[in-house]
Amino acid sequence: MLFLGRPCVLPNLFLLVISLFVGLVSCTFVIRNNCPYTIWPGTLAGAGTPQLSTTGFQLDSGQSARVVSTPGWSGRIWARTGCKFNAFGVGMCETGDCGGRLQCDGFGAAPPTSLFEVTLGQGDGKDFYDVSMVDGYNLPMLAAPRGVHGECNATGCASDLNQGCPKELQVVGGDGIKGVVACKSACEAFALDQYCCSGQFANPTTCQPSYYSTIFKRACPKSYSYAFDDGTSTFTCKATEYAIIFCPRSNRMTNETTLPIQEYNRGSQALTSSRSPIRHVPITITINILILTIYRVYVNELATR
Repeated sequence: MLFLGRPCVLPNLFLLVISLFVGLVSCTFVIRNNCPYTIWPGTLAGAGTPQLSTTGFQLDSGQSARVVSTPGWSGRIWARTGCKFNAFGVGMCETGDCGGRLQCDGFGAAPPTSLFEVTLGQGDGKDFYDVSMVDGYNLPMLAAPRGVHGECNATGCASDLNQGCPKELQVVGGDGIKGVVACKSACEAFALDQYCCSGQFANPTTCQPSYYSTIFKRACPKSYSYAFDDGTSTFTCKATEYAIIFCPRSNRMTNETTLPIQEYNRGSQALTSSRSPIRHVPITITINILILTIYRVYVNELATR
């Protein structure tokens, strides 16, 4: 229908609202604990990115939690073990500690810790994500994104590196009974430039895989084993959700891709905990609100003609 006189602002308004909606759709991290014990996930935002609304919480065995990100969020997610906190959320963790608090609040994970790292794309831009053992290893973890345009590649480390950790890299539990609870990186253990990719080794030409990083890479070929391990360790996707699974149920490397997707596709009931610290408004409700708003503007404009 053609309207004469004052130009109709509805098309422009519609395009503006839709563009804002596309740019502001957030991504959800579904964090699952398959370990036979409690873990305490932590989050840390990158420089220039706001912290998530939760930066640390308790997650019992078999439970899951949904954490909604902000658009374009960049940061790290990991799991802490052996934690003890008082009523004020102050305490200490055996691995992955972040400033001795339940809520990390801007503190990163104390190494050695397995890390999920992600930079979410704005609008139609792709995400970049990886699982890193550059800072060492404390738990097996897998990350399985659900793509906007189909499935994306899962990545991570399903192997228990603590069992095969070289003695010089081992972190033994404080009581001595738990055995090895984490495996240091060679950089942390020896603080040498050739292991830390620093000094004269601060480039991919001079910093090459070491004996120790090769041990990590053989066990977990999709994960970062040292600072310049980009070629086989960084993945891209445009995802609506990421399932981050700690202690996946199989150590077979052939399942690194299929396992988390199978578990993820069981549905939201299997991956959603009643104790989830974050609740979010379904996208369908948001769409309905936008449509209603546009319709009201359209009716008001017709009434003024």
